[in-house]
Amino acid sequence: MKKILFAAILLSGYNHCFAQDVNKLIRQKNVDRIIKTLSADDMQGRATFTPGIEKAAKFIEKEYRKAGLVPLTGNKDFRQNFSMLRSSPVSLSVNINGKTIPADSVFASGKNSFSWKTDADVQIIQVTPDKNLRQEYGAAIRGGKKALLIIDPKFKDLFKRLHDYAGRGAVSFKGKDQQPLVFVLGKIDKVNSFEIGYEAKTVELPLFNVAGMIPGKTKPDEYVVFGGHYDHLGILKPMEGDSIANGADDDASGTTAVISLAKYYKKLNNNARTLIFVAFCAEEIGEFGSQYFATQVEPDKVVAMFNIEMIGKASKFGTNSAFITGFERSDFGTILQKNLAGTTFKFYPDPYPDQDLFYRSDNASLAEVGVPAHTISTDQIDIDKLYHTVKDEYSSLDVSNITSTIRAIALSSRTIVAGTDTPKRVAKLER
Repeated sequence: MKKILFAAILLSGYNHCFAQDVNKLIRQKNVDRIIKTLSADDMQGRATFTPGIEKAAKFIEKEYRKAGLVPLTGNKDFRQNFSMLRSSPVSLSVNINGKTIPADSVFASGKNSFSWKTDADVQIIQVTPDKNLRQEYGAAIRGGKKALLIIDPKFKDLFKRLHDYAGRGAVSFKGKDQQPLVFVLGKIDKVNSFEIGYEAKTVELPLFNVAGMIPGKTKPDEYVVFGGHYDHLGILKPMEGDSIANGADDDASGTTAVISLAKYYKKLNNNARTLIFVAFCAEEIGEFGSQYFATQVEPDKVVAMFNIEMIGKASKFGTNSAFITGFERSDFGTILQKNLAGTTFKFYPDPYPDQDLFYRSDNASLAEVGVPAHTISTDQIDIDKLYHTVKDEYSSLDVSNITSTIRAIALSSRTIVAGTDTPKRVAKLER
């Protein structure tokens, strides 16, 4: 009865194309089929540079063709191809104040081998207990300077996760400088001397976003982007006999939304602005797919970006709700909520500012060049015990929540798609 009542409310007050059709054009059965396929074991966790990511890309391409999308201008197919340099650590030795640091308490980030010996050019950063390690880590990555970060033991759990990711190697764009960083766990109040040696092996490997579009009918040179990342972590250390990190919520749910919205808008076929639907690669290792995409579009022509990340379960605000990162940065969220007037669905500002979520997903790559780009999510990230584990699988999802969120995005985006609302431009980010 509640579902019937919600459907009735959702339909009220909207024109035929944008409301009456949303429930029949975005069906839960099809949403379920797509996400079940993307999060299946045979995708092997969709890790970057693996056969699993190739299989996922082929599936998405097939869905785009069935929907009737066309490749981006200048592309012969739905793949937006580029290449990256992948540097794998061979060895790392760190000595601080005459003491050798154990291997499990240190990791490095850099695409080339390097050697430091009490180098004045190296910035020493103390991550004390009162600081936010996620924010300090992100600032160091974006800072563009050589740095040695001393991490307080308070952060040992997060440090271990970062340590494990670093063991998979670093990825960088060819020809783009990347200053090396070294992270040490421990209480070292003052660094008087250090000697650090890092050896890496670097290879060039292909990557590809999967992108298609629906050309605009009256404003073809104005773009609205719907995106989500289709990569995940691949094979991890076994847990209860399972080693596949399926990434059902992160971010097969967002990719499912992108595909479903593409099908929806193609069936309506009345979009004033050009709609771009892109499944980004390499988000989990540095948002490289979206960074590349941002160099291939004219940012001043992109009026908005809907990045969809982890909508697999109800938000902390309950059912029929989601939050928008960077809500205060533009009037994007205000426009979306206005278009949902009369429904029970509501968008909230990001309730997890300490998690730095605005900078941790693909919206940041477009925001960096001035696009009103935001992430829509329902994940309770502060208590999500399945995040980045092998337990993030299809059986943990609430497909009805995914479906209702996709429908809400479809309705809330309608005036932006129609060209009657344009979110305010934002200041370019400094990364």
